[in-house]
Amino acid sequence: MSSQFIKKSDKQYWPTIIALFFGSFVTFALLYCFQPLIPVFSSEYSISPSTASLSISTATASLAMAMLLMPSLSDRFGRRSVMCVSLIGSTILIACISAINNFYAILPLRILQGIFLAGYPAIAMTYIQEEFNPAITGIVMGIFVSGNSIGGLLGRLIISTITDIFSWHIAVAALSLLSLLISIWFYKNLPASHNFQKKSIAPHNVIQEFKANLKVGKLICIYIIGFLIMGSFVALYNYIEYPLIAPPYSLSKTIVGFIFVIYLVGTFSSTLMGRLSNTKGPFRMLSVSLVLMLIGVLLTLVVPLWLKILGIAIFTFGFFGAHSIASSSVVRLSPTGKAQSSALYLLFYYAGSSVIGSWAGHFLSWIGWAGVVALLSAAIILALLIANTLLWQNQSVPQKANI
Repeated sequence: MSSQFIKKSDKQYWPTIIALFFGSFVTFALLYCFQPLIPVFSSEYSISPSTASLSISTATASLAMAMLLMPSLSDRFGRRSVMCVSLIGSTILIACISAINNFYAILPLRILQGIFLAGYPAIAMTYIQEEFNPAITGIVMGIFVSGNSIGGLLGRLIISTITDIFSWHIAVAALSLLSLLISIWFYKNLPASHNFQKKSIAPHNVIQEFKANLKVGKLICIYIIGFLIMGSFVALYNYIEYPLIAPPYSLSKTIVGFIFVIYLVGTFSSTLMGRLSNTKGPFRMLSVSLVLMLIGVLLTLVVPLWLKILGIAIFTFGFFGAHSIASSSVVRLSPTGKAQSSALYLLFYYAGSSVIGSWAGHFLSWIGWAGVVALLSAAIILALLIANTLLWQNQSVPQKANI
C-alpha cells in the first residue's frame, strides 16, 4: 500500500493541523491548570509549596509512566481512537475534581487523569510523522508544540482570573466545560490515519522496540535533555508566583496570571526553531535554544520587574524551541517503534517535570528564589553540554559537498 502523505497543498492540511493544535491545547491546559493554584493550595490547606506542587507532579508522574503503555494501545486500536479517549476521559476527570474540597482527595484523581492524558502527546507526535510529508514534519511539529504554549497559557489564565473573582472550584469547572467542547470538536474533525497499520501488542515485541531505541546513543542524549528542560520549565512556572506576590512587587493573582501571556512567545519560537532546524541543523539550534533558557533564568534574579519578566520570556522562548527540535529529532532518529521512541522521550520529559518540579520547591523553602535559579541553571548547563556533544558528533561525520 502506497503512503498517502498530507502535503501543504492538500485540503486536509489545515483541518488536520488545527485539530492536532486543539488536542494539544486541551492536554496542556488540563495538565498544568493547577500551577497558578499552588500558592492558593498552600494558603487554603496550610501546606508547603512542595506539597502543593503535588497537584502537578502526581499527574505528570503518572502520565510519564503511562507513556510506556499508550504506544502499544495505539498500535492495536489506532492513533485517532486513543487520542480521542485521552481527551474526553481527562476532561471528565477534571470536572470531578472541581467538586472536591479536600487537597489530598484531589491527588488520586490527578494520578488517573495523568494516565488518560498520556494517550495524546506521544501518539500525536507519531501521527504527525506517519501522516505528513517528511519534508514538512519539522514545521508541523512546531505548530503542534505551539498548541502546548497556547493551552498552557489560557488554562493558567482562566484558572487564575476566575479564582481571583470567584473560587478555584468554579475556575476548574469552567475550564472543564471548555475542554469538553474542544474535545468533541477534535473527535469530529481529526481525519482517520491513512498510513497506520495495526501491529501486534505482544509484550515481547514491545520490549524489543523499547530496547532498540534505548541502544541509540543520540536518542538517550535527547531523552536526558527532555528530562532537564521540562523539569526546569515546570519548576520556574510552579514557583515564580511566590516572589511576585511578595514584596517588593506584591502583585495580585490576576496580574500574576497575566504573566502567563508570555507563553505566546512559545507559539512563535516552536515554529521558528522547527523551521530553522531544517536549514541550520537541529543540534545547532537546540544549543541556541538552551543558551536562551540559561540567559532567561539568570535574568529572573534581577530586582526590576520588567527585567524579571523579560527573563521569563527569553527562558520560555528557548524552552519551546528546544522542545520542538528535540521532539522532532526523537522520531527521526528512531530505528524502529517510532511510537515507542516518542513515548520514551515523553517518559523522561514528564519525569523531569515531576522530579525537578518537586525538588525546586525544597530549594525555594531552603534558600528562596536564588536556590530555584541555581538548580535550574545547573540542569540547563548539563543539557547544553549534552547538546554540544551531539553537535560535535554530527559535525565530525563527513558530509557530501554541495555542488
